[in-house]
Amino acid sequence: MNASGNHPHSGSADRSRTDPLVQLSVEQLRRRTSMKWRVHPADVLPLWVAEMDVPLAPAVAEALHRAVDLGDTGYPHGTAYAEAFAAFAARRWRWDGVRVENTAIVPDVMTGIVEVLRLITGPGDAVVVCCPVYPPFYAFVSHADRQVVEARLGTDLRIDLGALEEAFVRARRHGRRAAFLLSNPHNPTGVVHTRAELEAVAALARTHGVRVVSDEIHAPLVLPGAVFTPFLDVPGSADGFAVTSASKAWNLAGAKAALAVAGAEAGDDLRRMPEEVGHGPSHLGVIAHTAAFRDATQWLDELLLGLDANRSLLGQLVAEHLPAVRYLPPEGTCLAWLDCTRLGLHDDRTPDGPGTVSDLAGPAKMFLDEARVALSSGHVFGSGGAGCVRLNFATSPAVLRRALAAMGRAAAGHGRAPRR
Repeated sequence: MNASGNHPHSGSADRSRTDPLVQLSVEQLRRRTSMKWRVHPADVLPLWVAEMDVPLAPAVAEALHRAVDLGDTGYPHGTAYAEAFAAFAARRWRWDGVRVENTAIVPDVMTGIVEVLRLITGPGDAVVVCCPVYPPFYAFVSHADRQVVEARLGTDLRIDLGALEEAFVRARRHGRRAAFLLSNPHNPTGVVHTRAELEAVAALARTHGVRVVSDEIHAPLVLPGAVFTPFLDVPGSADGFAVTSASKAWNLAGAKAALAVAGAEAGDDLRRMPEEVGHGPSHLGVIAHTAAFRDATQWLDELLLGLDANRSLLGQLVAEHLPAVRYLPPEGTCLAWLDCTRLGLHDDRTPDGPGTVSDLAGPAKMFLDEARVALSSGHVFGSGGAGCVRLNFATSPAVLRRALAAMGRAAAGHGRAPRR
């Protein structure tokens, strides 16, 4: 582990031997039956939903094979998942604040978030989000009969503390209870919040009586040059919560299991969570996530090197093929937020608000129709998203090159992306 406390960066290794991102062909990937490879026709390169084009980490595969061979497919039991995560957090982020007794296994991160929000807010109460942000934040919160209050990110795509404080004031109007649903690291921008930023968020939340719930599903995917800070590791966060899992970093979205973690002052709240919530996680999911955090960190390190290389390659490809597009290299996640507004492919009729992940408008629709590249449409991420797209670069360099070349040709065909 290097001085950042996140992961080693060993320089230029042979990617074909160590990088999980280059080990599967498109033909192999098209045999998968999950959403990424089956929603669109076979001539489309899918760079949208946050699935990664990687084989399963060997340690995770071995744990699942052992369970299947034993017929170990019953109900989940015990604290191995929480213990594995606590040890991972201590090694990776020097955070020793995870107390097993202050954790609960939940079916997945979004379900866990909603169940935590039910503990600390009531129907009609407000939940603040920093937009543009992960679309299910809107859908799940609204379906839980809570009201979403937006705080726009700054032009640098980082948290705007002034806008956040204004949102806190609006959220607490008339004495309502309120929560702040934090994306840490931020999806879709890939921003990794600094410790100072999170300390300021915690102080604002305390001042205004807002409880913080931090979605830390992408926490293991922090790239070289940035350092992840768990929200519950900063002063003033003790009444907050974090919800996390191994699903993004180890590509385990189909193996359902996540972990809700309460701050030191929030344990009693978490213990009020209904017992039936703990019946939702899959026992095989718990086994897979436990193995990922406990035994598959070397695989994660190799993945991070590949993502770092792809991050740089994507910048080169955007500059070459889409010079009018603004690309701020992400500090974490496997997601890139591309500002395509200068292409002129959206207008006032393009919705500037959240939708479903299947909604397409503006540049995302054009790139699908004319480049045969599937991206996530920016407008579904809330205010500030129209005219942007989210691209998942957790794929092979060859696929990235094909996709960006096709996107460049499509944009140039509209006369909106002049070559430099």
